[in-house]
Amino acid sequence: MITIDGNGAVASVAFRTSEVIAIYPITPSSTMAEQADAWAGNGLKNVWGDTPRVVEMQSEAGAIATVHGALQTGALSTSFTSSQGLLLMIPTLYKLAGELTPFV
Repeated sequence: MITIDGNGAVASVAFRTSEVIAIYPITPSSTMAEQADAWAGNGLKNVWGDTPRVVEMQSEAGAIATVHGALQTGALSTSFTSSQGLLLMIPTLYKLAGELTPFV
């Protein structure tokens, strides 16, 4: 049995089910981004046998824009954020919803 915290559990599931991970470290989600970056650096594979591409952006807006672009190409993508970071993503989230682009 492995004991991990919530951030570790979320990072593990997201890493294994993503093709692109756009990160901008922001507390309290920075540990998830750091873990995903470390796993990718070590060549850990996702469920499809590929190593997800981890891209560190300069802002939360950049991170969600990267997710948007990846979704448009059909890639499964992830970003980790906090409540304050989510507020900065709202304009792009409205755009995704308006385009009827599926995302979680």
